[in-house]
Amino acid sequence: MFTRRLLPYAAACIAAACAPAWAAAAPAQAEFPTVLYGAAYYHEYMPYERLDKDVQMIKAAGFNVVRLGESTWSLWEPEDGRFEYAWMDRVVDAMGKAGIKVIMGTPTYSIPAWMAHQHPEILATKFNGAKNTYGMRQNMNTDAPAYRFYAERLIRRIAAHYKDNPNVIGWQVDNETATYGAANDDVFVRFQHYLEKKFGTPEKLSQAWFLNYWGQNLHTWEDLPRPDGAQSTGYKLEWSRWGQMRVTDFLHWQAQLIRENAGPRQFVTHDFAGSLHGDVDEGAVARGLDVAGVNIYHWGTQDQYDGAAQKLDGDFTRSLKRGNFLVTETNAQTTDWSSSFQYPPYDGQFREDVYTHLSNGANMVEYWHWASIHGNQETYWKGVLSHDLEPNRAYAEMSRTGKELQKIGQHLVDLRIHNDVAILWSRDSLNAVGDMPFAKQTQWGSAGTNADYASEVRQIHRALYDLNVGTDFVFPDTQDLSAYKVLIVPTLYIADDALLARIADYVRKGGHVVVTFKSGFANENAAVRWTMAPGPLRAALGFHYQEFSNLAQPLALKGDPYQVGDDNKVKHWAEFLQLDTAQALAWYDHPFFGRWPAITANQYGAGKAVYEGTYLSDKLQKAVLRTVLQERGLIGTDQQLPAHIQARTGVNRFGKTIRYYFNYSGAPVTFAYGHNAGTDLLTGRGVKGGETVSLAPWDLVIVEEDGR
Repeated sequence: MFTRRLLPYAAACIAAACAPAWAAAAPAQAEFPTVLYGAAYYHEYMPYERLDKDVQMIKAAGFNVVRLGESTWSLWEPEDGRFEYAWMDRVVDAMGKAGIKVIMGTPTYSIPAWMAHQHPEILATKFNGAKNTYGMRQNMNTDAPAYRFYAERLIRRIAAHYKDNPNVIGWQVDNETATYGAANDDVFVRFQHYLEKKFGTPEKLSQAWFLNYWGQNLHTWEDLPRPDGAQSTGYKLEWSRWGQMRVTDFLHWQAQLIRENAGPRQFVTHDFAGSLHGDVDEGAVARGLDVAGVNIYHWGTQDQYDGAAQKLDGDFTRSLKRGNFLVTETNAQTTDWSSSFQYPPYDGQFREDVYTHLSNGANMVEYWHWASIHGNQETYWKGVLSHDLEPNRAYAEMSRTGKELQKIGQHLVDLRIHNDVAILWSRDSLNAVGDMPFAKQTQWGSAGTNADYASEVRQIHRALYDLNVGTDFVFPDTQDLSAYKVLIVPTLYIADDALLARIADYVRKGGHVVVTFKSGFANENAAVRWTMAPGPLRAALGFHYQEFSNLAQPLALKGDPYQVGDDNKVKHWAEFLQLDTAQALAWYDHPFFGRWPAITANQYGAGKAVYEGTYLSDKLQKAVLRTVLQERGLIGTDQQLPAHIQARTGVNRFGKTIRYYFNYSGAPVTFAYGHNAGTDLLTGRGVKGGETVSLAPWDLVIVEEDGR
């Protein structure tokens, strides 16, 4: 029923010079005959025996998949070397008899108490010697030899045990893996060896990191200081990269253990904790997975529910492998590690959320979790069932959705999405701007920032979302950008010359790019370029500059050029742009700053580059992007929809165009359907081009167009 199609694979290597032995295996691309819909299930958490009742309720809800096993190493191996399977076998067997498939998780993110007692060195030591204690999850150094020994032994045994079980269709390796801040001695020593391979000599490293500053240059590798108090921007950036490589290595290692011991029809995934993280290179990790998974939680519910957070995480995860993905966890009822943010969804929002994920390219939606837990940290991170474990409002609406998916899931799975707009995401820039923020709240304090790299990326994605424009993400290692009509480059503070050349070449060959402030400023070692800003981008952008300033107060632009009224403001940062070949689109309205343009445009070759030399207000950003999209012919009927109506488009496996329309509001809305005639899959009703469609509060329509 579920198959894996072998694809070429090049594993990331934790050291720059070599690939580990396990890197030779080839991951597969998972294929699904219909949408997977279900929840994480933990019978071991139940206060009394109720497996049969749960299975009956899960099946009755139309769920066809559960995730099991990833949270309870202490039951799999209650004592060192003593393994237990019966407690899980009965759950897997019961699910299988009901036709419910299983994704099994490797239980490696929370170590058992006996292991912490026998090997306290497994616990992560953080900066300045602070050592994790036992009691919380994800408290270990995943490189520790003892930890790897026990994890490998357990993974091999579990994978072999379920290798031929037809109910187990896939494996989730670990859970929301990160670096956990580990700076143990072994982590540092291996970091030193990594630097030796990358830079060759300590003198070359000292030159790249400008360690002559404060007389900290190195002449022997043994003199490399620990990262605890590092002041070097190059050191801090490279340490962040090292942490990312450690995470990649750990998850690729687990994936290969599964492939060596599990069945060939069982896929391998991992559940990323949302997106836009600084310590996980999701793209590198995804290259070792059959299919990417992601835990998407939206913190806005009830009147704040609008689908934007789900689309950001969905777009990012879909872009990792340029294909469909799994939502391994998402909101069931309420979330939080306290009882302070209990905002259960309104009627209709449970159902709408499922289709929101599917419209973004998900092939599976799983709730975290089936039943609310009666004690401990996540007591109020509620599941499908509340603490009384009885059918409820959420269960009723999810059951309605499950029954719909049983009928139409084949039409929605494996949706192929093509977008004309991409955002370039740079993790290095996120981390480097975090080290040298441009919008701190206090000059000498550590109170936080008013804006940063991630806030700008989110602002840009939100503007495109509000414009109903589909968006992909591309990455610094993306070689071919030509598939996109518009490329948006937020604050590309860290970039090597090759990346900047690819961006310039994209414009020269006819692409349109929107670049924002501080881009091209520093090289790949976090050293500010010693050429006139914006460095290698100067010809493409058509200006240069030598000065910049923080803005103590927001500034207006002269004449409100984008007609945004009170939102005609910029803030935080201003570059003193000197025009070469570019033209000014907007100027600061200020007696001093007014001599310099705030926004420019430059024709370069067959393409065009728009530059924002300052941080725009949300509404101004949206207006600038709308103008660019209009020029590229990307403003159509779906960009004229009423507020709160969101459109999504893709092509299903039958070659038919699927069009989703969501009403993310508590009021009924009508809109003109401006595409080819089709059928609403949810109701079976025909929809004609030009027809007025009515949507109830928190409702949607899914049109499958006639023909191909």
